[in-house]
Amino acid sequence: MSGGVDSSVAALLLKQQGYDVVGAYMKNWINEDNIVGDCPWLRDIDDARAVADHLGIVFHVVNLMPDYRAKIVDYLLDGYARGLTPNPDIMCNREIKFGVFRAWAKDNGFAAVATGHYARRVVAGVADPGTGSTSPATFHLLEGADKNKDQSYFLALLSQAQLADARFPIGHIPKPELRAIAREAKLPTAEKKDSQGICFIGEVKMTDFLRAYVPDAPGPIVRAIDEKKLGEHRGLHFYTLGQRKGIGIPSNTDHEAYVVVGKRVADRALLVAFDHPDSPGLFQSEVRVHSLSWVGEPIETGRTLEGRVRYRDPRVPLGFFPEGSGTARIKFQEPQRGLASGQVLAFYEGERLLGGGVYS
Repeated sequence: MSGGVDSSVAALLLKQQGYDVVGAYMKNWINEDNIVGDCPWLRDIDDARAVADHLGIVFHVVNLMPDYRAKIVDYLLDGYARGLTPNPDIMCNREIKFGVFRAWAKDNGFAAVATGHYARRVVAGVADPGTGSTSPATFHLLEGADKNKDQSYFLALLSQAQLADARFPIGHIPKPELRAIAREAKLPTAEKKDSQGICFIGEVKMTDFLRAYVPDAPGPIVRAIDEKKLGEHRGLHFYTLGQRKGIGIPSNTDHEAYVVVGKRVADRALLVAFDHPDSPGLFQSEVRVHSLSWVGEPIETGRTLEGRVRYRDPRVPLGFFPEGSGTARIKFQEPQRGLASGQVLAFYEGERLLGGGVYS
């Protein structure tokens, strides 16, 4: 229970369905130095505990700070320092919520971990027509019914074993209906706004977090087409491919805006071009991914799939061509904009999430 309305309603629904529910807050980060914005962990714990008290369920605060620092913060800072654009939300779900927290839950006798994700888990056991028996269950992960809130993308690197122990009680509910359920039950979080920050930390902007923990590494801002120097930047880690705002250089006389099209680590050059479809490096029809992870059976032969190139983007058709050792070549039917190394491409078959891989 994060202290938000989604996990509050998840707990409410499970209790109404007759489950023995215990609430738990994952304490991942407390911002001791108070240098990276608002990390309202104490307020969130109070809100989560108030909901637990309202529902009449036991509440725990589980300290995962050492694991979070080792598995998420270090991964995040190391990636940005190397010119990548990591995805802490996806890694948080795999390594923390359904990793060390799931292990804590199982060690303490719990059968499953339920969350407030907008996603749906369905059982896909197959009956034997000869005997009527059912094969061992497998689990599929579907997009949330509310397409404006769907969070299946953030679960792209979960395994079948993790999904077996996961429950998503609100995945079939539209957000307005969820708010109504919370109000009707008089939950203390019924009117609480959704958080927008780094996973499980709070209202923290990524630039503030990086400024606090990654030293500045200045370099030139270079126009990609002719290598003309246009200015200086504070560090490549503050930028991502496709970024237009905050680069620090003016548009041209025709009011065309520059956009980031690349990072050259060798001389710390930030490569920019005008935001045109033919700008070098901005659009890509073919990429490679590594660290492939599958929710169910691995896909080991070339085939046509759909992919979500980033959160909130629509699914797009692509060709998937495995190359071995957890890597694959991806060919998009239409060129895709601003695909940053270190981000995650999620694979789908219709609404069903198949898995994901990391852009090389």
